[in-house]
Amino acid sequence: MTWVLALILLPLVGAVVLTGLRRNDRMATAVALAFSIVEFLLVIPMWATYHPSGDRLQQTTSMDWIPTFGVHISFGVDGIALIMIAVITFLVPIVIGVLGRADKLPEGRSAGGYLALILVQQALTIAVFAATDVFLFYVLFEIMLIPMYFLIGGYGGANRQYAAVKFFLYSFLGGLIMLASAIGAYSIAADKLGKGTFDWATLVTVVRDAPTGTQIWLFLGFFLAFAIKAPLVPFHTWLPDAAGEAPIGVAVLIVGVLDKVGTFGLLRYCLPMFPEASKTLAPLVLVLAVLGVLYGSILAAGQQDMKRFVAYVSIAHFGFIAMGIFAFTQQAAVGSATYMLNHSLATGMLIVVLGLVIARGGSTRISDYGGMYKVTPLLGGMLLIAGLSTLSLPGTNSFVSEFLVLLGSFKTQPVYAILASVGMVLAAVYVLWLYQRTMTGPVRGDALMGAGGGPGTAIAPEFGAKKTIRDLGAGELALLVPMVVLIIGLGFYPKPVLDTVGPSVQATLSAVQGGH
Repeated sequence: MTWVLALILLPLVGAVVLTGLRRNDRMATAVALAFSIVEFLLVIPMWATYHPSGDRLQQTTSMDWIPTFGVHISFGVDGIALIMIAVITFLVPIVIGVLGRADKLPEGRSAGGYLALILVQQALTIAVFAATDVFLFYVLFEIMLIPMYFLIGGYGGANRQYAAVKFFLYSFLGGLIMLASAIGAYSIAADKLGKGTFDWATLVTVVRDAPTGTQIWLFLGFFLAFAIKAPLVPFHTWLPDAAGEAPIGVAVLIVGVLDKVGTFGLLRYCLPMFPEASKTLAPLVLVLAVLGVLYGSILAAGQQDMKRFVAYVSIAHFGFIAMGIFAFTQQAAVGSATYMLNHSLATGMLIVVLGLVIARGGSTRISDYGGMYKVTPLLGGMLLIAGLSTLSLPGTNSFVSEFLVLLGSFKTQPVYAILASVGMVLAAVYVLWLYQRTMTGPVRGDALMGAGGGPGTAIAPEFGAKKTIRDLGAGELALLVPMVVLIIGLGFYPKPVLDTVGPSVQATLSAVQGGH
């Protein structure tokens, strides 16, 4: 059994175990956390045995599924898939740890059912990143919507049903259109090889030689599905609703991992399979990317809801990622690939910290807060670190990625790079605005220091009728400190990640540049 199969199967086993613990929330949480930690530990030998200079796909495994139609259950990882699998295994223990701290389950809902869905979502997302059969990728692309639909619709906020249905329909429709293009690619392979196949490596070598017009139509089918998932403007409208209504832990998965399937798909499928179409339609994608940077930044600056704020921040950042991919330079593409990882860390931490703020204040509205740093200095410090990483301050993980995207894009697309750089200025505006409104200035409502006199407590009327506001505890620090270590560590030493994704990115660009 390969490491990839182990990483897919272990969470599913954990989910089965959790279904028997639906009446014991405490035990269910402990069991889920144990499975998620073991899952993360399994990534370490997987990363250690991965050779960036070796084969493009490693840890491969394949078995027949529907042999009549050339469909296989095939998995393998390249450097880009590896870092995304690593980040989801890192975030899931944090998502589980958030339960009971930033997240409270609705009345009558058990932790066992909720956490089982989280582990199923983890397994399916890993499988999507590792799939090397295009039909299998499509099936997983659609199936992974199911646990997320129930996580949003069953455990979210007041408008959770609307948000869940909108999320599902958008992604499901995009997937159906992608299936049509996949069938078109299969037909091309059948004409040229005498037998159809959905094997990714084979389709790359066959479909890339198709006429440009044919490539464009097939490209658009895949691109639409990935643009919805990413999400790129104007296909983004599901994200603010989904992230705004989802529980904090689920929002971490949506914004931190799930939407990366879109940008991953652009790199894995659109560019190498349809190189001529990618180059022909690059101006269109670049317009959408820069529009996303500016649109997302402006709307983030005007948001009053913390969770929707994070959603629009992500839309802006995905504009940078898409621009780097379609600039067709090594620096920009490496920047985009690493941005997927670094955005997951920065935004994941930002969501968790804001979730802890919301849990203390009982409101998602930014205007309901103020001066919290005087009461909760540790929480304020964590929000500052997450915010600085979000605005890509030098010394944080996101800076290297954003710098490479802009540097590489300027070589081939200077106008778009200059326009997108405005987003860096706007990022400083909306992040510092959020921090200033919530953490600095007078404590809202003339909150009084707690009876103990320490800076960790306060009695603040605006935080819910004489509610005591406490600073971070040991358990909450245990969730946040590992994220801080990675944010600062990768900010000063990004070499392991850059070395891992570099050869895979180069192979993708070579496929594009080698198109006829």
